[in-house]
Amino acid sequence: MKQFMVIGLLLILGASAHADENIEKDSDSVTDKSADVVTSLYTIMDDSDEDFMKHSLKCNMLHLHNDEPEIVDNLWAMLLDGVYYGRLRFNSFGYKWKNTFHENGVKKKREDHAIAALGGSLIYRSAYLNGFAIGMGVYGTSAMGSLDDSEAYLYKSGKDAFSRNDFRTDGSNHLFSFAQAYLEYKNEDFYIKAGRQIFESFLTKSNDTKMIPNTFEGITIYSHDILDSSFKMAYLTRQKLRDHSEFHNVLAAGDPDHYPIYTENDDSAMHFGLQKTKLEARGIEDRLIVTEARNISIENLTFIMNYTAVPELLSSAMIQANYRLKFADWSVIPALRYMQQFDDGAGAIGSANLKTETQGYMDPDSLDAALYGARVDIVQDEFKLRLGYTKIADKGDIVAPWRGFPTGGFTRAMAQYNWNANTESYMMQLDYEFEDISEFKVISRFVVQDFDDKKVGVQADSNVFTIDFLKGLGHSSYYLKTRYAHVMGDDDTIAANGLQKLDPSYNEIRLEINYLF
Repeated sequence: MKQFMVIGLLLILGASAHADENIEKDSDSVTDKSADVVTSLYTIMDDSDEDFMKHSLKCNMLHLHNDEPEIVDNLWAMLLDGVYYGRLRFNSFGYKWKNTFHENGVKKKREDHAIAALGGSLIYRSAYLNGFAIGMGVYGTSAMGSLDDSEAYLYKSGKDAFSRNDFRTDGSNHLFSFAQAYLEYKNEDFYIKAGRQIFESFLTKSNDTKMIPNTFEGITIYSHDILDSSFKMAYLTRQKLRDHSEFHNVLAAGDPDHYPIYTENDDSAMHFGLQKTKLEARGIEDRLIVTEARNISIENLTFIMNYTAVPELLSSAMIQANYRLKFADWSVIPALRYMQQFDDGAGAIGSANLKTETQGYMDPDSLDAALYGARVDIVQDEFKLRLGYTKIADKGDIVAPWRGFPTGGFTRAMAQYNWNANTESYMMQLDYEFEDISEFKVISRFVVQDFDDKKVGVQADSNVFTIDFLKGLGHSSYYLKTRYAHVMGDDDTIAANGLQKLDPSYNEIRLEINYLF
């Protein structure tokens, strides 16, 4: 009954951001004509080839549907005049640690590995009849490489190329998912979608950089502009992470005795003290409620506000302001972000640390937390320089296992999680899109991450260098993306328990090829 009351409240409030997640801007961008220059998420596509503009990819592999379904006047046309978006995909991951490690000479903590996967997706969206339409998306992937079911827990980025749960239980390296299936209604004022879907917000993302996107089950509502503002809301009951074939709880981890770890939310940023059995014992049904707004009432100034909550566990509020200053053909865009996380009961269940290792925390049972972020972008045509800084208060860790990253767009680099308590990070990012080489872009980042040395459940300090090369191969239906990360970690950090932390140094390389049809 409580679920239906919440859904009813959302419908009554009825306001939520722009008409479709496929045309919304990234939350870190500035809402004006040059937003695509300000953000590092560019679409690589050839505008001269209209046959291949039906859909496209941004640099973060966000899938855009440029060709929207038509409006028709009968059910038969609604089904027959729908649009298909096809995609073939290859992705590969090589991961090499500076030092591997065995605990007591037996259990492995790390292992070098190389994994590749081949797969694809087919998305169908029907035409609109009296504002109604349906949509669905099926995804599949098959992995190969250094796979060992006894070592699946050791895999890093390549783990999303298959299902660790399926691999552990029956040895399957194939993953198939019916990740999208929804009914939608759209009119001039608002847009509602119910079912399995992608939902992009500050802390919820598709994060489609592997083989299958992160999706949710629930209801979402979007509004058109109202007084220079756009809104979106969501009530999400289930989540399906990228390496899962089935949907699972949004904020409940597995435990060995009842719900194996890979059957529930096993995201890298998950709080593993919030086990499903503990929530069930307290009668807590984890549900995700999101409200987000964007306002551009003041010229050159964009406000972004987000509220995300899991009732009886956690809630958070975020506000961000971006302001554009123009100097001839240059733009300078400073931005500030503040996020406050409120402990509504989760800390007493799971502790202040995501791994439940609370030595070094001032209040081991509190997940109250705060984030302060600042950045400045300097932009001219195809060039962008970003300088960013984030500080996490010395309280609890920030909980965000829904593939949206609290430090994203400010200091987060590839595969980094720098929102533990008392962490400071500094980033310099340089983007450049070449004029003389068709459809070729380079994105590079250097991040200094200063973690709290005394906190046992937090990694040692590290410096991170990443570089991405993105190339359109001939025309807009082909995409090539290569990513490299070099992490230089502290190899002599002693935690509060007197033990030395593991050296976080590693090298990683990824290669991805996409074909859209």
